[in-house]
Amino acid sequence: MTRVIKVGGRPQTDPALASAVALDWNRANGGLVLVHGGGDEVSMLQAALGGSTTFVNGRRVTTEKDIDLVRMALSGSANKRLVATLVECGIDAVGFSGEDAALIGATPLDAECLGYVGVPKSINVAFLRHLLSGGYLPVISPVSRDASGSLGAALNVNGDAAAIAAALGATELLLVADVPGVMRDGVVIRELTPDAALALMADGTAVGGMHAKLHAGLAALAGGVPMVRISDIAAIADPTRGTVLRTITGLS
Repeated sequence: MTRVIKVGGRPQTDPALASAVALDWNRANGGLVLVHGGGDEVSMLQAALGGSTTFVNGRRVTTEKDIDLVRMALSGSANKRLVATLVECGIDAVGFSGEDAALIGATPLDAECLGYVGVPKSINVAFLRHLLSGGYLPVISPVSRDASGSLGAALNVNGDAAAIAAALGATELLLVADVPGVMRDGVVIRELTPDAALALMADGTAVGGMHAKLHAGLAALAGGVPMVRISDIAAIADPTRGTVLRTITGLS
């Protein structure tokens, strides 16, 4: 049994993250894959170099000039910093990006609107299983290779954790954010069907990053993952916490 955890950029700065992952890694007996973001770090690097940041429905517009900045911020500093904190907790964590071993093959999502942004089309499952069987925790940066060859070597990929969870046959995809779940009127929505999630995306309740998380959750369900949760770091240890997305729920 394997679980995939996707950690957004802001939760990565919480000192509680590494110990929470370490406890889960030991409890899961090696059945864990960690995927991370780091959008704020990309934005800061862009600003420092005189660039600007644009988002469309929670997705970062990535120009040809930006893609190397994304590599530096995500596959470089964010990935290695997260790996270092996990190693300090006694985990044999290995950090890499979707470019390594052609782990994530992606094609451009909407080159005219989003630029160098991709959607996963293939996952090198054998590579991940090789690491897991050897007792290593994969820590993955969301930069993929451009399998289409139309834009270049790399793409800033969306839906990476969903594709990895589906390919591995994961029992759960946990999307870790800086909020306790999908909120409506200040209250966490405990369960969502796909139709209910789409309604929240359409009526403006879920915007920006949460819009993107719901989209990823729906992609995971469509790929055969039985359950997706959206919550905060505390949800790594608490399976009852957060918003659950599944095809059939207990909602009346």
